[in-house]
Amino acid sequence: MKGAIFDLDGVITDTAKFHFEAWSQLAKEQFGLELPAEFEAQLKGISRTDSLVKILEFGNILDQYDEEQIAQLAEKKNGYYLKAIDTLTKDDILPGITDLIAQLKAHDVKLSIASASKNAPAILKKLGLYEKFDAIADPSKVANGKPAPDIFLAGAKAVDLDPRDCVGVEDAVSGVAAIKAANMTAVAVGDPKELSQADAVVNTTADFSYELFEKTWEKAK
Repeated sequence: MKGAIFDLDGVITDTAKFHFEAWSQLAKEQFGLELPAEFEAQLKGISRTDSLVKILEFGNILDQYDEEQIAQLAEKKNGYYLKAIDTLTKDDILPGITDLIAQLKAHDVKLSIASASKNAPAILKKLGLYEKFDAIADPSKVANGKPAPDIFLAGAKAVDLDPRDCVGVEDAVSGVAAIKAANMTAVAVGDPKELSQADAVVNTTADFSYELFEKTWEKAK
């Protein structure tokens, strides 16, 4: 194993609640829609634009908005989100992640971010982790979002590695599908039934370790 390609939200920190709060605010203000709590799961791991399309479909109003309007609304939501995450600190790093990064770096494993979020650099800086990663794949430069493999392929390319030499780390079904489509080994955190496509699933990020990643990669080869 030469590389570990990480999703961000739900793996390194948990900003999903901020995303959903921002989407809920936008939906209420712009469309008069109340998003049910269970709708949050449908927005997990997908891009800003794809999330907005799902919300518009939920309200049966997708045909009322063109591409430019959708882009403007997505940007408005991002403004709400950026205000919300302004309070992030090192205390918001998920359990075990700081130790995991140290273990991986001690074994000369290249670290890359493959997130659908365009805010990944800003979030990592707030968490004090920006300098720990060798690269951050730019989601605006890939053709297709998760579950397509594009962002994970970009994450591997950014650190000059063959995807087969990398472990991808995720918490979403669409993300695990993207990892597998990229011919990477998939390690996931969450519900084992939901994430059954992954090569290994743990209950909490505190269960991540270099040893787990290495053994899973060896077995999946």
